[in-house]
Amino acid sequence: MPRQVTAFSNATVKRLRSLRDKKHRRDEGLFLAEGLRILTEARDSGRLPEILAFSAEGARHPLAAEIIAAAEARGAEAIEVPADLLSKMSGKDNPQMLLGAYRQPDTALEPIDRSAAPLWIVAQALRDPGNIGTILRTGDAVGAGGLILIDDCADPYSVEAVRASMGAVFTQQVATARWPEFVAWLRAGTGQLVGTSLRAIHDYLDAAYDQPCFLLIGNEQQGLPADYEAECDLLVKIPMAGRADSLNAAMATAVMAFAVRASWR
Repeated sequence: MPRQVTAFSNATVKRLRSLRDKKHRRDEGLFLAEGLRILTEARDSGRLPEILAFSAEGARHPLAAEIIAAAEARGAEAIEVPADLLSKMSGKDNPQMLLGAYRQPDTALEPIDRSAAPLWIVAQALRDPGNIGTILRTGDAVGAGGLILIDDCADPYSVEAVRASMGAVFTQQVATARWPEFVAWLRAGTGQLVGTSLRAIHDYLDAAYDQPCFLLIGNEQQGLPADYEAECDLLVKIPMAGRADSLNAAMATAVMAFAVRASWR
């Protein structure tokens, strides 16, 4: 049976709240996800939380009750808390009625099966966790295999990234690597590396994309370094008709990903 907790000093409450901090996420190997939609996406992907906090109102929802029961049957700790405690744990003034702590998966490159999907997204030095979450959501929408984060990126398991992914953090494989490690792994098998660049001569709608395609997106401010562009098998540009010279990184990823998929129809 879930137990009721009302004190902020409770050890489980403090532990969940600490997972908003990257150091604690790394030390515990856990991350937070909140809201019925995201936790349902996790459940449908075969993932259940190791710790679960919920409001009395939340527990009355049939789907939430299923998730709570399934998590408890798997040995998860479940606590019922008032809304103000949920707010402190999630960092939101209007918290969702469910908050779960999930085990972080392995983010090594080696387990990735590149033949599992025709499209993979690769992002270099992305600093905005919201962009990372949105790119994960785009990857899910286009049927990509996952997201490979290159060099120093924001944490894909931060509360902001998980929230922006709308559950895609559970459907997309996530890997992290330094550039030399990624290039060595990529060149050891099949795969076309496609970069976006303002200096490219190929229009993104006219280019020929192979499978598997690894779509490389650069840092929000600087774009891709010159030597990273040089490694690409194909460089393309998205023409701008207005005064802006480029799109937001997450938006550019979406435009490119759907164009690549459309070219294979």
